[in-house]
Amino acid sequence: MIKALELKNINKKFNETVALNNIQLEINDGEFFSLLGPSGSGKTTCLKVIGGFENPDSGFVRLFNKDVTQIPPFKRDVNTVFQDYALFPHMNVEENVSYSLKIKKIPKHQQADQVEEILSMVKLNGYEKRKPSELSGGQRQRVALARSLINKPKILLLDEPLGALDLKLREQMQVELKNLQRQFQITFIYVTHDQQEALSMSDRIAIFNNGKIEQVDTPDNIYMKPKTAFVADFIGTTSIVSKKLASKFFNYNSAFSIRPENILIDNNQNDFSVEVVVTDIQFQGSYYKILCKMNDLGLTALHYVEKQNTFEVKLGDTLNLSWSKLDITNIND
Repeated sequence: MIKALELKNINKKFNETVALNNIQLEINDGEFFSLLGPSGSGKTTCLKVIGGFENPDSGFVRLFNKDVTQIPPFKRDVNTVFQDYALFPHMNVEENVSYSLKIKKIPKHQQADQVEEILSMVKLNGYEKRKPSELSGGQRQRVALARSLINKPKILLLDEPLGALDLKLREQMQVELKNLQRQFQITFIYVTHDQQEALSMSDRIAIFNNGKIEQVDTPDNIYMKPKTAFVADFIGTTSIVSKKLASKFFNYNSAFSIRPENILIDNNQNDFSVEVVVTDIQFQGSYYKILCKMNDLGLTALHYVEKQNTFEVKLGDTLNLSWSKLDITNIND
C-alpha cells in the first residue's frame, strides 16, 4: 500500500506546554482518516504540522515518501478546509472557487469548465454569482470544499469543518463528505472531537490524549476493543471496572470495560452478575439509559422501548445486571 503520510518522532511544545509527544503515524493513500480527541489533546496541532502551518521541534513529516518537514504549506501537495471556511467575503462563489486557478494562470475557458464541474459535484449549480453572506452554513461549507478540491490535492486536511453546523445538517454533510472522498479518491485527514462523526465516516481513527496517540485502529475495533481506559471511556458510553473492583466483585484479575448494550437486566444466568441500585434514568427516545451503582461500582444499562408505557423501572429500584465474558474488553488500568 502507498503511504500518503508518515510522521516520525514528532514533538512540539508551546512554552512549557507539550502539544505533541513523540507522535508516530502512518496514513495510506485514499484513506478517510480521523484525528479524534478532546479539546487540547493535540489533534489540531498535528494537522497543522502535516499542513506546514506549524514546524515540529523534532521529528519529520513525509508526504508520499518525500520529506516535507521544512517545506512551506504552499509548496506541499495539500489543501486545508477550516471550520470558519475562510471564504473571501467580497467575492462570489465562482470567484472564490476559481481563485487558486487564477493564481496559477490557468486559461479562463479552462477555469470556467473546472468551476462548473466542481460546483456540480458539491451541488451548487446556480449559486455561482452569490456572495458568501447570501449562503447558508452548509452552502458555505460546500464552497470551501469546492475551492480546496478544485486543485486536486493529494491530501485534503479538514479541521472540524462541520463544527458550526446544526445536528441535522452536520449529519447530511457527513454523508456528502464521504461520497466526495470516494469520488475524488484522495486522502482525507479529518480533525474532530465528535466521536459519532469519526466512527461513522472513517476508515481508521487515531485517538489523541494529552499530546499522545492512545490507539490507531478501525472504528469497530476502537469501539469494541479499546486498548486503554481513556479510549473506552471517550468513545461512546461504557462502564469501566478497575482491576481492584473486578477482583473484589467478580474474582477477575484485570480491569475491563463493558458496553451498556451488552448488559442484561434481571438475568443472572451469565458469567458476571451483580445486584445494583438505580441512581438515574434518562429517556433517549428508542431506549432508556439506566445508571446504577453498588458501593464504588457504577454501571450503565439500556432498556429498549418495545411498546409505550411498558417501562416500569424507578429510581431506587434494585436490579440484577449480568453479562457474558465474551462481551467485556480487558484494558490497561
